[in-house]
Amino acid sequence: MAGSGGPPEEARGPDENEQVRQRREKLSRLREAGEDPFRITAFPRTHLAAEVVAAFASLQGEEVSVAGRLTARRRHGKATFLDLLDGSGRIQLLLRENNLGEEAYRKAGELDVGDIIGVRGGVVRTRTGEVTVEAAEVTLLAKALRPLPEKWHGLKDVELRYRRRYLDLIANPESRRIFQVRSRAVRAIRNYLDRRGFLEVETPILQPIPGGALARPFITHHNALDRDLYLRIASELYLKRLIVGGLERVYEIGPTFRNEGISTRHNPEFTMLELYQAYADYQAMMELFEGVVAHAAQEALGATRVERDGETIELAPPWRRIKLLDAVQEYAGVAPEDLLDPERARAVCAEKGLPAEEGTPVSTLINNLFEAFVQPKLVQPTFVFDYPTIISPLAKARPDRPELAERFEPFIAGLELGNAFSELNDPEEQRRRFQEQVAMRAQGDDEAHPMDEDYLRALEYGMPPTGGIGLGIDRLVMVLTGSPSIRDVILFPQLRAEKSD
Repeated sequence: MAGSGGPPEEARGPDENEQVRQRREKLSRLREAGEDPFRITAFPRTHLAAEVVAAFASLQGEEVSVAGRLTARRRHGKATFLDLLDGSGRIQLLLRENNLGEEAYRKAGELDVGDIIGVRGGVVRTRTGEVTVEAAEVTLLAKALRPLPEKWHGLKDVELRYRRRYLDLIANPESRRIFQVRSRAVRAIRNYLDRRGFLEVETPILQPIPGGALARPFITHHNALDRDLYLRIASELYLKRLIVGGLERVYEIGPTFRNEGISTRHNPEFTMLELYQAYADYQAMMELFEGVVAHAAQEALGATRVERDGETIELAPPWRRIKLLDAVQEYAGVAPEDLLDPERARAVCAEKGLPAEEGTPVSTLINNLFEAFVQPKLVQPTFVFDYPTIISPLAKARPDRPELAERFEPFIAGLELGNAFSELNDPEEQRRRFQEQVAMRAQGDDEAHPMDEDYLRALEYGMPPTGGIGLGIDRLVMVLTGSPSIRDVILFPQLRAEKSD
């Protein structure tokens, strides 16, 4: 073996192979020659790849400097063509011995696919018409010690894509596009709300009482305080405290955590937009919600129409509106009165082959019916509203029908995107609802809402009529990009432990 014989044992990974060994030897030879690429701290890049291609007419014959990852090489006689990938896209490089000199051309020939390089040269167009940088100088900026996966241009292994997102982003332009769309959509949402007088705020992620949603929390322990804390399942109750304090329009975009299963629609860590507006109700929130989504689509995609599963979905307002009980009756053939009675709801679920064990909360029974028979049919944007109060512990009841809450959930392409309602601001009624939830917890429903005395105290100081929205950013991006799984739109989703060899 040439050079020092490779790195010490502690510097090697657990899955070394012959290709890695050869690349380590190349790095050792470079270091012995005083050319350690990892000592280079910067490269004076003048243009991105896409900028060179787009501005060819003005750059033709001019010298530029580009930098990125070497992703392919092709030799043609005494010329070598390389593909360079940077954050904007791909550009071709042309290396000639008579331009670089014999020694520099030889060194360039030892570059490996995956290496990070910088290139200075003139902008030309080849005989095939491709915009190309003809290299006058090539600099190795970082040595890739591992080769890219076989057939990396496709990287079809879904598990590998999620587990090693860095490879996915190198290999798949569509993955890069998805996260660019995500960034533009979030920025558009912020701009939309800021222009309407909303104030962006931050609320605790570690909370003493996990509230604001019906979900099982993650628990941790703070040693200095010697108390258990919970990763938030929602920011709702803190944001509504701010409404009490006089901040009349507030929102937060941030991580939320729920100790639930992993699926194509669920990740235990996800991103939520939550907002609250004083002196507004759930009807106003419907208008705000559809406006936010349409604006995000327009800014992120340049259009309000998206394609998903062969369907063209129009996100521009107005969206369809249908009452929950009417939707279940229309799609599942279940009468409204059967949904509101726990025993009858259980019997209906049993008849339709859905789980209906004794003691199953009515909220679960209704949800099972809805998910099985209604939700898949809601392809075009739809607001399902007027949910039973018994499953809406934080929503204000309809004055004319107190068994129903002024609550809605938005659905697109069979995906639930969020939750919203006219906020319950009666502290006595809120206490009664909390007590009902506490009783449900005692009966085994570990997703029921716990008692929160400080939130009740805040309500007792007076909260104005308020409308609120929770919007799942990840699911919105699934709609905007046509992604089939939530893992496609989260850079680093939670996965089961990787199996050892």
